[in-house]
Amino acid sequence: MKELSKIMRVSQNRFGWAGTKDKRAITKQKISIWDISEKELGRVRLKDVELKVVGRSNRKISLGDLWGNHFNITIREIVSSVDETLVRVKATTEELNKGVPNFFGVQRFGENRPVTHVVGEAIVKGNFKDAALIYISRPFPDEAEDIQKARQFVMDTGDFKEGLKMYPMRLQFEKAMMNHLIAHPDDHAGAFRVLSPNLQKMFLHAYQSYIFNLILSKRISYGLSINEAYDGDIVCFKNEMGLPDTSRLQKVTSGNSSGINNLIKRGRAFVTAPLVGYENLFAGGTPGDIEKKIVAELKIDTEGFRVPARPELASKGLRREITLHFRLEFSVADDEINTGRSKAMLSFSLPKGSYATTILREYMKK
Repeated sequence: MKELSKIMRVSQNRFGWAGTKDKRAITKQKISIWDISEKELGRVRLKDVELKVVGRSNRKISLGDLWGNHFNITIREIVSSVDETLVRVKATTEELNKGVPNFFGVQRFGENRPVTHVVGEAIVKGNFKDAALIYISRPFPDEAEDIQKARQFVMDTGDFKEGLKMYPMRLQFEKAMMNHLIAHPDDHAGAFRVLSPNLQKMFLHAYQSYIFNLILSKRISYGLSINEAYDGDIVCFKNEMGLPDTSRLQKVTSGNSSGINNLIKRGRAFVTAPLVGYENLFAGGTPGDIEKKIVAELKIDTEGFRVPARPELASKGLRREITLHFRLEFSVADDEINTGRSKAMLSFSLPKGSYATTILREYMKK
């Protein structure tokens, strides 16, 4: 979008899109551009990008305006034979017929620099100084060596002026925050305002996602099924689009558990876990004990999600389904790129907010 706006010499605000796509992929998505003719678009040349006009609309496309994503993914360099790979893929697919744990994928936290949720934790605890320094300067081993050195220097010295000279241009967010802190040394909460509203909210959301993953992991370790509701569980129900509607919640009791579990088997109800906020609706019974235990272990004061220093970032919390349902088609063949190895091709669709990596990890065991 940034490159297109430069080429076409129009504001980036005239572009709309529903969500980001994977960095290492061939992707297709709808975008909207306000008041541009087909002739103008026809003159645009952008490396590795093909634009196709599909029509006109009286409203722009915005974040969240999508049902979900469809994936065609090839797993290569599998050491087993084609026949053995086929047996394994079939077995895994059958095993996952009832769905997989609906974990947030590693992208939520940062693939090469998993720091987003750590920044969110500091914000919830009201420590914006730590939050800013973690985001700007905490190095990670998967980053380029020059970036690691630059971050370590700023972390050790707190010298933002020298840091600006060392940080490459691609770290524009960190540089913008350092510029703010040079001008306003004690305004660490304000330093986050130089970031886009969506990125600012991502820190808190990532921390909520981290807590959710821990709760779901703990539930599994207790031997509780993700496809069965127990006394105290909170379930949501399918909406008219066939998706889980977490605005329609019901607590499971000994009196209604049989009926609700029947709805779960038919794909019309879903067990949920919390995305913790300042207005938590915790489950009861053993599921609730698990939720509260994780919150206690992390020493979370849920009032922190009000973010008094930045109330526009506050999150009251909600529930999210713990099972990800999908239908998958697959094929297996010789890997034409890696001699003597096989490949598996997986094709499936997921609703927005779900991660293909949570399905791939079940096949790849990574």
